Amino acid sequence: MVRDSVSDFLVRVKNAQAVKKESTVIPFTSLLWEVAKILEEAGYISKIDKKGKRVRKYLEVTLVYANGEGKIKGARRVSRQSQRIYKKARELHSVKHGHGIGVISTSKGVMTTDKARKEGLGGEVLFEMW
Repeated sequence: MVRDSVSDFLVRVKNAQAVKKESTVIPFTSLLWEVAKILEEAGYISKIDKKGKRVRKYLEVTLVYANGEGKIKGARRVSRQSQRIYKKARELHSVKHGHGIGVISTSKGVMTTDKARKEGLGGEVLFEMW
């Protein structure tokens, strides 16, 4: 059983890309579904499919490659199980000078840090990806 599904998601995607797999399978949670949709909109993954039934649901994530190189250069989990990191809207900054995205969980759902800053929302910073 996985205790931190977001960290597990990041590790599975980074490892799959490191060995140049076309796609990877991740156990389904509604939080990971929202995170995957954000990464798809940002262009870090090309397609997500929800498969399986009831207890055996999973996500199939198709990765993006350009010139044989993976789109994801790195990812960092900010808020952990042992230490949650919360930030106000004015404390949110761009990731890698605008070359990456931050994902935050707000009262209005999961979104990028840029969108949260524009809407004036703060919340728990989940991770950064570049």
